[in-house]
Amino acid sequence: MTIPLIEAKGLSHSFDYPLYNNVNIALNGGQSMAVVGRSGSGKSTLLHTLSTFLKPDSGSVRLFDRDIYLLREDELEKLRRDELGIIFQAHYLFKGMTGRENIEIASLLSSEKIDESLLSELKIKDVVDQKIGDLSGGQQQRVSIARVLHKKPKIIFADEPTGNLDTQTAMLVMDVLLNYIERHNAILFLVTHDDAVACRCDLHYSLEAQSLSKVD
Repeated sequence: MTIPLIEAKGLSHSFDYPLYNNVNIALNGGQSMAVVGRSGSGKSTLLHTLSTFLKPDSGSVRLFDRDIYLLREDELEKLRRDELGIIFQAHYLFKGMTGRENIEIASLLSSEKIDESLLSELKIKDVVDQKIGDLSGGQQQRVSIARVLHKKPKIIFADEPTGNLDTQTAMLVMDVLLNYIERHNAILFLVTHDDAVACRCDLHYSLEAQSLSKVD
């Protein structure tokens, strides 16, 4: 039997009010899953829980068949560094450096050279040698995505990865992400407010009224 790379059981979480209850997720290599929901529905919180950054109120999360909230902090750090790629809404790029220098930091982790074809696919090859502060928000987002992919992660978590992009560029980014997981038998888990983006994934779910439900 194939063991899922991501397996979450009975997840519940709340802040000032309940966000979701009894959420169950299982994803194998090569799969993509999108969760849509209104602002405040808990979709980003769910992503943070699955990606090791926020322990749930109840339930368990297993990545690579390991219960992540039973791991030591150094084991979690190694997991984040070696196996996970996280695309945040904020870019977290080093603004005093060029786009290429930002990407090189990640390429060192995978011990591989920068993939010039990936830069072309993301349409940043002509601007990647400029300082981050000289790039548009959309270009910075694509540099951030390139940096994540150069780590060669087995699981990509993406929080509104196309939120700052026009429709055409958003579809281009989705092409790149989906091609990556197909080539590397990896997983993409993303949260978005954009149904057009969510529909590109194998699995399309909605988080509302504290429940995660499949969108037909």
